[in-house]
This record gives sequence, structure tokens and C-alpha cells, in this order.
Amino acid sequence: MSERRLLGPGFPDDTGEGDPALRAALAAYDGGPDTQVAALASLAAARLLVPVVAVLGEVEVDEHGLAHDKTSDMAAVLLEGADGRLAMLAFTGTDTLAAWNPEARPVPVSAQTAAQSALQEEAAALVVDLAGPATFVLEGDDLLGVASGWTLTRVGDRSAWRVE
Repeated sequence: MSERRLLGPGFPDDTGEGDPALRAALAAYDGGPDTQVAALASLAAARLLVPVVAVLGEVEVDEHGLAHDKTSDMAAVLLEGADGRLAMLAFTGTDTLAAWNPEARPVPVSAQTAAQSALQEEAAALVVDLAGPATFVLEGDDLLGVASGWTLTRVGDRSAWRVE
């Protein structure tokens, strides 16, 4: 019989605080090439918190006709935009997560893992810090680049993802 081991936490000393440098880079993003590269580079290397919430599975009705939770599951959160596209949520710290939903449980993951999860769930975007103070949307080639672990580089006045 093979030995089974539980993996240790990926971020053992994590206090849940947001990285000030990451937050500054996301807050400074204004769509220009310089701030885009800084925001994406900071985000690609970051630890994010993916929220999980309880979702009711089965309900049991007792002899008095009262409904009780029989089972529940924990699930990552996907939001549907007005255009029908799905987005997965992630947060830079427990404070921004709590501002969105104080009952959600934080799961610390790398930005790469969060982006991979978004793609696996067929989400079009990963929305970081939905409740602010600076919301950042990772989508398209940038979502794929972070999920793939590619390196962001400057090419003239634009940025591009490089496969290593």
C-alpha cells in the first residue's frame, strides 16, 4: 500500500493581509502601457484569496413541516455579467474579501492557480477586489498568460506574453 500525505498549506505564514505593492500597482492602473505592465506583473506574482461560500445541497423537511439543511457544499464564486459572460472572483486580502462578503471563506492561491481555475470554470475573466478600493479585471490574453505562467515583457510601447 502506498503512503498518502496531505500537502501543507501553500502560504503557511499568510496573515491574509493584502500586499501593499500589489494594491498600489492595481490602483495605479489607468489603461496605459506602463501601468498595465506594472499591474499585470505584480498580479502574476501575487497570492490571491479566492472566496468560497456554502451552497445548499439537499433540504430535509421534519415532522412539523420545517425545512432544515441536510447537506451543503462549498463552492467558488462565479458572477454573470450583464453581457452573459462569467467571471471568477479573487481578492488581494481578507479586508477586501470581507467588504464584498464577510461570510465568504478565503482560500489562498497563487494568481496562476486562480486564473487556471477561472479558465477551467469557463469564466471569461478573473475580477480582483470587486468591492474595491481598486477593482482589476484580468481577461483575454492576460488571463491566459497568467494562467499559463508566461512572462510579461515590453515590446516597444506595448506589452506581450512570452512563453519560457
